[in-house]
Amino acid sequence: METFHLLVRRLFTLFLTIFALIAVIFAGLLMYKPSPSTSVETLVESTEEWRPKDVLAELENMPEDVKYGYELIAESSRMMGPDAEDPGMRFTGNGLACANCHLQAGTQAGSGSWVGVTDRFPQFRGRSNQIGTIQDRINGCMERSMNGRKLPDDIKEMNAIVAYMKWLSTGVPEEKVDEYKGYVSIEIPETAVDLEKGKAVYTKECVLCHGENGQGVRKPDGKGYQYPPLWGADSYNDGAGMHRVITAAEFIKGNMPFGQASWDNPKLSDEEAFHVAGYINSFERPHKENTEKDYPDLKLKPVSTPYGPWADDFPAEQHKYGPFPPIIAYYKAQYGITKNK
Repeated sequence: METFHLLVRRLFTLFLTIFALIAVIFAGLLMYKPSPSTSVETLVESTEEWRPKDVLAELENMPEDVKYGYELIAESSRMMGPDAEDPGMRFTGNGLACANCHLQAGTQAGSGSWVGVTDRFPQFRGRSNQIGTIQDRINGCMERSMNGRKLPDDIKEMNAIVAYMKWLSTGVPEEKVDEYKGYVSIEIPETAVDLEKGKAVYTKECVLCHGENGQGVRKPDGKGYQYPPLWGADSYNDGAGMHRVITAAEFIKGNMPFGQASWDNPKLSDEEAFHVAGYINSFERPHKENTEKDYPDLKLKPVSTPYGPWADDFPAEQHKYGPFPPIIAYYKAQYGITKNK
């Protein structure tokens, strides 16, 4: 009998303990309230798509060097070109702004965006056949696309442009890096450029902004361009990357007509972009001296580079206008190099 009472007391104690534990857990659940801000932040992070920095919205809060870099690339002609008040600051040789090609102040995918660009340097450059810095890359544009002269590496203006590019390159998700790199690819046509087809595309899609004579539209104050000239004395020179038909076609495919096309939703077909690129590059433009020294290893020269020498026997006309697939096939067979521009 005593054993029975002992068992009952122990069971009763066990039940009380279990009941107490359940009560504590239940009270804890009632008292717990998730943080609303944490829940909202988690929801936003999981549903809001990442976008590059909104330059204009953040303009007033930028570090001073970053803001100055933005001004230099947006108002290049006025700040460091032919329209600069100080003759010593006239580094660019034409009226273009960096942002005339690197669209949306360098943030637009498919237009040689600067989003993430500083993370890719130093890098090997075939044109010089050596490892180059971001400053070297900027000066390549200064001497070619801007038809001007180099900025010293340690000058305030160079430091500001680099600071702006670094600012754009902060916080870029790894999965977005390739989207903002370079231009879209095109399927290179088997034929040469047809200048008449290119002219027809230009007349239909490009004249509105760039004019019948390709000279663009100046800003109201006459300093720089709202829509840049595509050929002539105030355009990029013949040593610029944009003077290569394939490169120009890639840029055009992903960005033109302006405001109607994007890298993931182009308006022109590959063929249309190809022919109009050839048409644009058929006109006279400033000449870059010493281009024969470009690409010391000639095997690395893009097939659509319109100036020699080359590591092949294809004629200059074919290097400028195509057809390019036979040249591409030659480099693959002869040197084991796969080329796409």
